[in-house]
Amino acid sequence: MLENSLSSLNESQKEAAQHIDGSLLILAGAGSGKTKTITTRLAYLISIGIDPSSILTLTFTNKAATEMRERAYSMIDTSIVNTPPLLCTFHKFGLLFLKFHMSELDRRNNFIIIDTDDKKRILKNIDKEITTSLLVGEISKYKNTLISPSEAKQSAQLKIYQQIADVYEKYEAYLLKNNLVDFDDLLLLPYKILEKNENLAEQISQKYQYVMVDEYQDTNELQYKLLKKLCTTHNNLCVVGDDDQSIYGWRGATIKNILNFADYFKGTKVVKLEENYRSTNTILNHANQLIEHNRDRLGKKLIGTRKEGDKIKVYESSDENEETRKIIDDINKLLAQGESAKDMAILFRVNALSRSLEEGFNKAGLNYRLIGGMKFYERAEIKDLIAYFRILTNTTDNFSFKRIVNKPKRGIGKTTIEKLDAKSIETKKPIFSLIEELEPDDLAKIVGKKNSRTLKVFMASIMDLKEILDESKMKFLDMFEETFDYRASYDNVPDGFDRQANVDEFYGYIRDFFIQNPHLDLDDFLNEIALESEQSELTEQAVSMMSIHSSKGLEYKHLFIIGLEEGFFPIIGDGSDIEEERRLGYVAITRAMDNLTLSFVHSRFYKGKRASLLKSRFLSESGLIKGSLTIEKTSAYKKGDLVQHKIFGMGRVQKATKAGKDYKLTINFGGQRRDILSSFVEKI
Repeated sequence: MLENSLSSLNESQKEAAQHIDGSLLILAGAGSGKTKTITTRLAYLISIGIDPSSILTLTFTNKAATEMRERAYSMIDTSIVNTPPLLCTFHKFGLLFLKFHMSELDRRNNFIIIDTDDKKRILKNIDKEITTSLLVGEISKYKNTLISPSEAKQSAQLKIYQQIADVYEKYEAYLLKNNLVDFDDLLLLPYKILEKNENLAEQISQKYQYVMVDEYQDTNELQYKLLKKLCTTHNNLCVVGDDDQSIYGWRGATIKNILNFADYFKGTKVVKLEENYRSTNTILNHANQLIEHNRDRLGKKLIGTRKEGDKIKVYESSDENEETRKIIDDINKLLAQGESAKDMAILFRVNALSRSLEEGFNKAGLNYRLIGGMKFYERAEIKDLIAYFRILTNTTDNFSFKRIVNKPKRGIGKTTIEKLDAKSIETKKPIFSLIEELEPDDLAKIVGKKNSRTLKVFMASIMDLKEILDESKMKFLDMFEETFDYRASYDNVPDGFDRQANVDEFYGYIRDFFIQNPHLDLDDFLNEIALESEQSELTEQAVSMMSIHSSKGLEYKHLFIIGLEEGFFPIIGDGSDIEEERRLGYVAITRAMDNLTLSFVHSRFYKGKRASLLKSRFLSESGLIKGSLTIEKTSAYKKGDLVQHKIFGMGRVQKATKAGKDYKLTINFGGQRRDILSSFVEKI
């Protein structure tokens, strides 16, 4: 069985699969058979007599672990396997480790793992003012970069980060007191134990003589340090990944782990898997041209094993409605030719772009599935806005009132809402009418003085907006945002960019609705979208729509990528990384097997208004259209410059070296040296 599997591999795959001792980096291009290679290596090690219990394989998902186990076992005689190899996610390994060794931290091993909802509840109890999702994201970032609460407090310069560090300290104390462990602790605590106990680190390293890691480009700093501990007594670490598909920097993954692997683990053998079995040569040629513009990469070129294939189509449209119509026409032609809807997909960089697609598909009666995300009108930020607009058209709507009375946060808690609800049921009056009719002192008896004032102000704001709505629908839209700062409430939230893009899309859509239908009012708009969002559930035969992040690992015969405009793809500006954006472009293009269409428009709704857009630099960089290269401006940095980082605070540059279009800076933050890219700091 194994002989057949080995003979089906190409030369590079075979070289990687039969490598035994020493560190190995399998640089696996898109569609190059990486899973087949790493599972064959696992089977090969067992077949030559290596004790299966000394092999540890770490993945990022349970699904990947299960698939690898099944594929490896299908190649060998399982009757010779007494103890199976440990094949699991990083976090599952951490859990197993803590069950045996938690006592090293003077803690009991009957700890309880909390999920994200539990974590949010605990943090909300500690601090009700700071946005909970911001706390969740920042504390996770601290843990995954090994920053303790005291270090976070010392390095925080801005007031908001001093507050977050304070919450972090109280949160950690609460977890410790109640013997709770969060998801990040499943990696952090094992590392702390191994760092503290050298003998144990040696024992664990001797137990797992062969360590393999899948999707290595997605590892963060903590995972790298944990792997170093697991390799205390040997160098038998095999990692598989693709630096060109490292697209999770926003989640804490660091591309330097794979770029510097050969420096971190001496004597590393590098095997490049460059033969692609998925896409036509035409598609691969343009993907290669695009990714070659990146400087931070180890360098490889996808080589096609299939036919040349059809030319890539580039659609130019005046706006998103024309773009949607062209794609729907193409899909209808493909369906008429007998092609299956499940072999088609539409990708976008920004989730808000799904709105015009969903509307177009609903009107055309085409089935679609939104993968890895909610349908536009099911997203929380959009449901909140709809609830606001419902209250403006119908103040008796208690359900909508309860949803938005504390969004954005204005100090109205669950208890206050319950008291208002009970009074509403008792008096048979809507909550809004109660607030309107009751004198401030009488309302204060129900909800307290402070809440009474807040609710009266809120009610007055709604009434003012109702008057403006009667005068001018366009003026109302401007005043709505000015009154409630709804969009601004997502300024410091980890997924704030996407949520704000959705809010902008919604504002834009409602403006367009009123421009196209000047005789209709807000009620008509709400009815229209209610019908759209209530479309029947779809069958298996549906076109897939998804963000590029959600598409990683998938493949489709017919692929459409929309929104190739500067600002939408690539996203540019604060906090964006053009090289990661380009890697996203590479991931997107290499999902296509046979046919690929890229689309850009001259204008879209953006930030509530229609904006003129420039076509994406990626179209010219991939050789699809003629155009000049856009060079990012990076101001020079030198030793001695003072800089500010949003987490580590103020620091002084000790060393600056050019890294692509960026600078790699060694910065001294109050005695702690850190290497940070210049795009993440500001000069003072």
